[in-house]
Amino acid sequence: MPRSHGHGHGYHHQAPHQLSHRRLAPIASAAAVLLLLALLILLPAAPPGGPAAPASLLRAAIAAHPAPESYADPCADHLALSLRRLGAAASSLESGDLPAALHLASASLQYQYDCSHLLSLPAFPSYSLTSRFLASLTPPPLAAGTKPSPSSSAAAFLASVRADATVCKANLAARTCDYSTVQAAIDAAPNYTAGHFVIKVAAGIYKESVMIPYEKTNIVLVGEGMSATLITASRSVGIDGLGTYDTATVAVVGDGFRAKDITFENGAGAGAHQAVAFRSDSDKSVLENVEFRGHQDTLYARTMRQLYRRCRIVGTVDFVFGNSAAIFEECVIRTVPRAEGARKSARNVVAANGRIDPGQTTGFMFWNCTVDGSKEFLALFRAKPGSYRLYLGRPWKEYAITVYARCYLGKVVRPEGWLAWRGEFALRTLYYGEFDSRGPGANHTARVEWSSQASEQLVGVYSVENFIQGHEWIAY
Repeated sequence: MPRSHGHGHGYHHQAPHQLSHRRLAPIASAAAVLLLLALLILLPAAPPGGPAAPASLLRAAIAAHPAPESYADPCADHLALSLRRLGAAASSLESGDLPAALHLASASLQYQYDCSHLLSLPAFPSYSLTSRFLASLTPPPLAAGTKPSPSSSAAAFLASVRADATVCKANLAARTCDYSTVQAAIDAAPNYTAGHFVIKVAAGIYKESVMIPYEKTNIVLVGEGMSATLITASRSVGIDGLGTYDTATVAVVGDGFRAKDITFENGAGAGAHQAVAFRSDSDKSVLENVEFRGHQDTLYARTMRQLYRRCRIVGTVDFVFGNSAAIFEECVIRTVPRAEGARKSARNVVAANGRIDPGQTTGFMFWNCTVDGSKEFLALFRAKPGSYRLYLGRPWKEYAITVYARCYLGKVVRPEGWLAWRGEFALRTLYYGEFDSRGPGANHTARVEWSSQASEQLVGVYSVENFIQGHEWIAY
């Protein structure tokens, strides 16, 4: 498994990741690295005394955290966000919002994990404390739920909304816009706004990498249609020392992000390694009628609560991955050919879930989606059906959860359905489930023995209402 900023995964074997010269700037010498190790060793491992209450554990986790400024970029970003999420979890717990506290602490744990792996260090002392906090509050995994409708009918976008900023290409003389790049419009948005800040992006190809930082909350991107409005870049792992995390064409951290009628693309090509089109750490985010184009690692649903409605997701290997609580409603998911050539086989995988702790309130839920191959992939499949294969998922991390409910599965989906990561890894701790699958790829009698045919009551746990509390925040 390649190590690329703690996030890399796939079939391509790479040398252990080394921080580039650019990223080594904050750690100027070996002495600084030794100081970093010393700080970790000296940190308290646990709160004093015997068993502690959840609030005590949470306070201890925050206190045990290293100072973000002590770490190299992007590790500093991970730890800074982890601290913010822990602080917000404490506030949510005090106000009685238990689901929010669990989602926030789940994300904080992920950031701590990513930072320690990035620098090839043991887990931070705060990691075990955060894990214990989650365990103290989380109900048993996959507890039976009610039987709600799978989706929330709340409208996430108004039929007509006034733009706070407009973007169009500079060469479109007939149109007058505020900005010529998407990033410029985002930079101009106010920080920590409680209301939505709507940016309308005209049809055109925007060749730029877009970053929406933590302080830019409630940003709404509205394009003029999939493919018509396209944001594209081509960064991939191994270029200029980049890891998977840094390859994203569009990366969102600010909470409340929404996007509609737009395409996010990583154009690195089928021959590249991991190349992310969209990465999200935005809580309570909604993406509707959005297209995600890429190959390996197209959509990085990294942390927090995310809803994808009627989206189109295109890729090859692990092209939906991360450790968020993500629901995909009525999405079209298509695999495309890889770069092996006509004589070689292709094992493509839709989802690589990264749940790292049994207490995390995370997982991937696909409701009423279509999973199939592109025209090009189907042509190759018809010529050599045993070689061109698509799997529903494989466990990137030990406690992976992925569920498909009422989905149409095309004939390119393998009868066994799911693929192991390596050997027996995670096969006893994951949960892979299907409910009411249909189509030629819905051969439940041939599925691997470590997957499940879920009950309607169980998949109700992963409704918009129960899993991400969408009834509280989706309505515009």
